[in-house]
Amino acid sequence: YMCSLSLFHYSEYLVTAINNPRSLSLDSFLLNHSFEYNLAALSSWVEFTLEKLLFPELKQITWLSSVGLLMVIFGDCLRKAAMLTAGSNFNHIVQNEKSDTHTLVTSGVYGWFRHPSYVGWFYWSIGTQVLLCNPICVVGYALASWRFFRERIEEEEITLIHFFGEEYLEYKRKVPSGLPFIKGVKVEL
Repeated sequence: YMCSLSLFHYSEYLVTAINNPRSLSLDSFLLNHSFEYNLAALSSWVEFTLEKLLFPELKQITWLSSVGLLMVIFGDCLRKAAMLTAGSNFNHIVQNEKSDTHTLVTSGVYGWFRHPSYVGWFYWSIGTQVLLCNPICVVGYALASWRFFRERIEEEEITLIHFFGEEYLEYKRKVPSGLPFIKGVKVEL
């Protein structure tokens, strides 16, 4: 678990350094992502510790931890593939202004999902809790991540429609968001 957490944050920085060095900062590690992110991490550590003390057999379900590890690996690889595919178009902060080099990326993993980096993070985060056999945090992470990405995708898609117009709307019609029950911003024609 600690290795996957460390690798996730280090690779966020490393891939940003490769793809978009102009936006590189200590924030690129995503360690200070938000108060909610830190609270979620703390909650998972507390749950793990308490359950390890009170119900040690719950923490010894090897096949379940293995499923969690696969989710973590899949999620992190998908997220990094999205970052690498998007290149300098990827930024940790939703952009409000379109730069001259900003292009709509629809190939690679973006041909599978409109928001592959969010899909990767979603499954990575839930996978960390499956890996730890934390039943309460599995549910909590799933709900909190889903809500966060639903709002984030709507915000981002408004910007993408503003930047790319019909080109993005056509892409949106063809490619799913990738997250369960999240369709993205509704567009009335």
